[in-house]
Amino acid sequence: MTDDHYRERRSALVAGAGPVGLTAALALKRHGVPVTVLEAEPENRIRPGSRAIFVHRATLKLLEEISPSLGYTLAEKGLVWPIKRTMWKGKEVYLKKYPSPDPEKLPPFTSLPQVEVERDLHQACQEAGVEFIWNAPVREVDTDRDQVTVTTEDGTLWKSDYLIGADGARSAIRRGLDIGMEGSRSANTFIVVDVKEDPENPMPLERVFHYHHPAVGGRNVLFVPFAGGWRIDLQLFDGDDIDEYSGSEGVRKWLPKVMDDKYADRVTWVSTYRFLQVVAKAFTDPNGRVLLAGEAAHLFAPFGARGMNSGVADAIAAARAIHTALRTEDPASAQRVIRSCADERLQAAKYNRDAAGVALHHLQGRSAGMKMKRYMAASLAPMWPRLGRWLDEGPYGPKSGPPAMASKY
Repeated sequence: MTDDHYRERRSALVAGAGPVGLTAALALKRHGVPVTVLEAEPENRIRPGSRAIFVHRATLKLLEEISPSLGYTLAEKGLVWPIKRTMWKGKEVYLKKYPSPDPEKLPPFTSLPQVEVERDLHQACQEAGVEFIWNAPVREVDTDRDQVTVTTEDGTLWKSDYLIGADGARSAIRRGLDIGMEGSRSANTFIVVDVKEDPENPMPLERVFHYHHPAVGGRNVLFVPFAGGWRIDLQLFDGDDIDEYSGSEGVRKWLPKVMDDKYADRVTWVSTYRFLQVVAKAFTDPNGRVLLAGEAAHLFAPFGARGMNSGVADAIAAARAIHTALRTEDPASAQRVIRSCADERLQAAKYNRDAAGVALHHLQGRSAGMKMKRYMAASLAPMWPRLGRWLDEGPYGPKSGPPAMASKY
């Protein structure tokens, strides 16, 4: 190994150039901390699919704080659907209309492909002077009381005071630190299909959730619009052949049953997932030199848009903690700052995990009690709109639980 394999020590490193890693780097620069991002893939990598399409207003505000105008830029590129409705066996049980957002304020959310979010984050990072090292997958990571050392696949050693691990679900950072994930996954599989919108004759701009869609054998279906297209989630039954529904021929078979035939020729991406509820056992290492963020720290199902949004909050909290720790002369106090941040974000992740569990039970609960609650809520929703709202909130993990009357059944 030559001296070329050693790099000058950094104040902070970030592993991963997805939306969470880019946010972490941008936040560090906002605090005046020099940062280098190590990304395993090449700079011009192709990122298929819409992925995380829903950006909450809270996230837009956070991004606006670390990079003025970024939140508004993303809001302008995305869309806000003005109507959401919930159906039960083909009949409407809930409808809500939203007022047009104030153009002078950030909207409640914006819906756009993740690649667009990453593109604007990357541009903001470049303008802020973030250093990027592409084609640099992490091979090893070690920490001691004074620093963290990252070894990339080419043998290069990167030493820094702190590291934010934002390198995704298969995190080399988490694995290198021997931090396990705890939680469960559902037996059911969801098929996610992206379709390109027809600009000449688009569908109404509505988020629609179907319980027991009659056209696909009573499977649940969710439609969510985003800038340029639609995401369709199909929930399979236990025992369904995943390949039968996710293969190109399978998609062309069931998709025209739930939307216009033309969309079968406008499919741009198909993926599958299972409802995950997993969280890392710890968000930092024993020496308090690494903080995990985003999918390196937790994995949630897309319902509720908890993944990227909570990852952005992880990243900004981690950057703030590192900035504080770097300015703290007492090593023990600096370590407490990192641990406090890790504990705070771990609790937030557990909250989101539990919310995902509520959503899973709401959607898939097979107990006689839950089945009866859903049935009675659908039957009585025309007379008691709160019950329709309870059904509507199901995929997102209702915060307050079912209304009093629903709980009786």
